[in-house]
Amino acid sequence: MTATAGKNLDLMLAAFRAVEAGDLDAAQDMLAEDFIANLPGSDEPRRGRAIWREGAQAMLEAFPDLKIDVQDIFGADDKITVLLRFRGTHLGTFQQFAPTGRTVDFRSIEVYRVENDTIAEEWVAPDVIGLMRQISPTADR
Repeated sequence: MTATAGKNLDLMLAAFRAVEAGDLDAAQDMLAEDFIANLPGSDEPRRGRAIWREGAQAMLEAFPDLKIDVQDIFGADDKITVLLRFRGTHLGTFQQFAPTGRTVDFRSIEVYRVENDTIAEEWVAPDVIGLMRQISPTADR
């Protein structure tokens, strides 16, 4: 592994730790000013740190005890790929779903691009269907 790849991995791990700790200011400071978010269902990339913060804040409000387990991470050049497992308790509204008090467990595959020692771009593919099945009022419990 190159020194740059190792530095980029450390940056990503620090960002995940900051989000898990609820320190969105620290995590946001690790993003490039012109951060680009490539989100499922969006025809065009969304831009800016505020877009990222909205998503992270929504997750922490809905799942205040959110745990982020980095199951695999690797990097080459300016890219980092991560397999994540998210777990938490549904204690706040998430999208259209009122709090259920249920524990959720879902995964995401994510790719990040690092530029000038900041996270410049993301492509995320969370298992949204699996998450929604767990918090749906009709979920088999």
